[in-house]
Amino acid sequence: MRIYHAHSSGEAVMRHDVIRKATNVSLDVDLVRQARELGVNISRACENGLEKQVAKDRAERWREENREAIECWNDYVEEHGLPLARHRTF
Repeated sequence: MRIYHAHSSGEAVMRHDVIRKATNVSLDVDLVRQARELGVNISRACENGLEKQVAKDRAERWREENREAIECWNDYVEEHGLPLARHRTF
């Protein structure tokens, strides 16, 4: 049993009770045109993408900050097995 992605849900959660700040971003002109043609809410699409990127970067930071502990645990399990393995029914 190795630990790889301990804090990764993979899903973004839409929050409606947040305070939003008007922000200027530079986007590909053709991409904006296509989004408008499709009725995409550009602000929400940017927010969703930014939220996913922030979650990805935080998870990566967490893995790096905890890398040594995770490696120690994985080494322990390789040497001694899982601590409660004798209770497994599968």
